[in-house]
Amino acid sequence: MSQALKLRAETKDDLVVISSTLQDAILKVGEISYDTKGRFLNLRLSRFKHENQSASERVQTGLRIDSVLNVKSRQIDRSDPEAFAVLLSVNFEKASKSKTDPSGVLQLVFAGGGEMNVDVECIEVMLADVSTVRVTDKLPLHSDG
Repeated sequence: MSQALKLRAETKDDLVVISSTLQDAILKVGEISYDTKGRFLNLRLSRFKHENQSASERVQTGLRIDSVLNVKSRQIDRSDPEAFAVLLSVNFEKASKSKTDPSGVLQLVFAGGGEMNVDVECIEVMLADVSTVRVTDKLPLHSDG
């Protein structure tokens, strides 16, 4: 049995690891939750275990983004909570050129042109596998061009 991942990102470099871990993760749009009072965003995803080269597996994973000031989405239809979206990457753009200002925008990029822009005071992201692994015969597809 493989080890459950628990990752924390506090820097842009840390976020690269989480982004690569979540590439090709599938989520239901109804499982995106933004708590304005608690200032956090939660997503429940089924991530492809890229780290396991010997088998095709998926695991349910939670992603929590803290210190959230605002969330905006584009081309993500939230009217159908059962609709699926495929996460491609998580990126960070600083709000200012100041080395001491940690604020910026976390951008979650989805297949088909959807994206979520999450304004944050700083990078505070946690990822944790929350289920047992399941075997899948569905592999992520990427075009070469």
